[in-house]
Amino acid sequence: MSDNINQIGGKFLVQPVGADPIYCREKFTEEHRDIEQMVKEFGKERIYPNKEKIEKFDKDLSLSLIRETGELGLLGVGIPEEYGGMDLDKITTAIVIESIASGYSSSFLTTFSVQTAIGMLPIAWFGTKEQKEKYLPKLVTGEWIGAYGLTEPSAGSDALSGKTKAVLSDDGKHYILNGEKIFITNGSWADVYTVFAQVDGNKFSAFIVDRDTPGFEVGPEEKKMGIKGSSTTPLTFTDAKVPVENLLYKVGKGATIAFNSLNIGRFKLGAAELGGMKETISYVTNYASERKQFGQSISNFDVIKGKLAQMVIKTYSADSMIYRTIGLIQGEIDKLDKSSESYYLDMGAAMEKFAIESSMTKIYGSESMAYVLDEGIQTMGGYGFVEEYPLATTYRSDRINRIWEGSNEINRQIITGYMMKRALLEELPIRETVGKIDQFLSEESHYNESDALRKEKHAIDTGKQMALYLFHKALSEFGQDLKHEQQLTEILANMFIELYTAGSTISRAEFSIEAGQADSIVLDIARAHTAEVSLTLLNMALTGMNGITRGHLSETMVDYLKKFEARMLLPTDIIGLKRKIANYVYSQKSYPF
Repeated sequence: MSDNINQIGGKFLVQPVGADPIYCREKFTEEHRDIEQMVKEFGKERIYPNKEKIEKFDKDLSLSLIRETGELGLLGVGIPEEYGGMDLDKITTAIVIESIASGYSSSFLTTFSVQTAIGMLPIAWFGTKEQKEKYLPKLVTGEWIGAYGLTEPSAGSDALSGKTKAVLSDDGKHYILNGEKIFITNGSWADVYTVFAQVDGNKFSAFIVDRDTPGFEVGPEEKKMGIKGSSTTPLTFTDAKVPVENLLYKVGKGATIAFNSLNIGRFKLGAAELGGMKETISYVTNYASERKQFGQSISNFDVIKGKLAQMVIKTYSADSMIYRTIGLIQGEIDKLDKSSESYYLDMGAAMEKFAIESSMTKIYGSESMAYVLDEGIQTMGGYGFVEEYPLATTYRSDRINRIWEGSNEINRQIITGYMMKRALLEELPIRETVGKIDQFLSEESHYNESDALRKEKHAIDTGKQMALYLFHKALSEFGQDLKHEQQLTEILANMFIELYTAGSTISRAEFSIEAGQADSIVLDIARAHTAEVSLTLLNMALTGMNGITRGHLSETMVDYLKKFEARMLLPTDIIGLKRKIANYVYSQKSYPF
């Protein structure tokens, strides 16, 4: 087990903060920074001036901009060079999707995201040489648009239960598809679709469907709350004849294709939300500085400083955990043999190792963006509610991000479910760590007095012990039936997310200071974040323990909670730190990290 601990998700829970170095944006290469700058310039110069036209469902404009991104190589970042792509790392993939947000167009971002991920990656990863040669070059240039048909009227979160059927024709030349798909992004604009269906009733499989396939029809556009400038339609299959050579991978292997696509989609969504948070903060910072009330700039008001600082703290912590996750995934991918015929299957397995962390990036990114937008609009007052200003449209469009790529509820079940698996199969030393909780509580902090964030590290390490204590009690009480105690598993997932994010924030702040790449204000961000997380963790632990015991905590449980509390209540002036953080951001006139 000890040999595998470096290669599995959830490891952070059984290790002290800072035990391993983490990847963060301060470690970007020169090429990463050049690409970031180039994409941000494209967003500001080509997308932002056209965002209102895009939002009015200007198909020609949107597709023209997609082709422009193709000319820049941005559609093929993750596609092999032999098919017209750039074959760059997953870090670059995240940088591109984050930077596209500089265009303030959620609709274009949606179209672009589908094109570069589920629109072509299933073919790139699982297609035959002939399929790749036929489809990828045109998808990479934007000449063709891609889409992905998984969701059905009766199969949303439980996508594998879809009812669309595929039956081999009598002559063996076609699969005959019957069924319906819904909520298909790029639906009416696409030329090629990856569609999932049950072969022989129970073999979940994937097919490449061309737009001109007989028996295949695209339905009308959905009238949506947001992302109004993107295409979202149903698809219907009525004895649709799909050539057998368009089967993707193998019969019965559709789940592998779907889950691999979703794993990358989750961290990409987190990165996209990160870009949106930064742009929102920059906009609100300048608005607050210019807006006058009661004879002064509203940026001087203490409550506004508190809001802005909290927006910055959430964004910095999201940045820290998102790129930490992508670094973990890229580290595993780097170990693979690119010349192997199973390279993309192996890459999928590498990404799946960190399904816990990928789900965390999706949840934390989408919920942090929701917070940042909400507080941004509140700061702007009535102007934030007016469509003339950018946040109103973004606010409506952003709501979908907590629903698709697996709802946040489903992703929380994934997190706790994988942790249960790691514990029960002893893939992580969870039982061993739980057995040492008393020893941990009897010892002083092992961090050096010269460590600027030693108290914060010790508080989060204690929080891990507390989470493991609750996890152990839950497993002891419910066993594998814990998965049915969904309110409790959500609490556990939330604790794991907070611990991972806090540890990431501390590690990144510490590294950036040591590397001379940040001002000391990042230490204040880590301090304020950790102090608030500690309070949140204590509250969640108490709620969880009461849930397990039905409100009858034993004296032993109370004693443990008191010991955890004594080590986690930090003497931190959160209010004072938030004033410092807000003043620093005002001085920089934009999100500066």
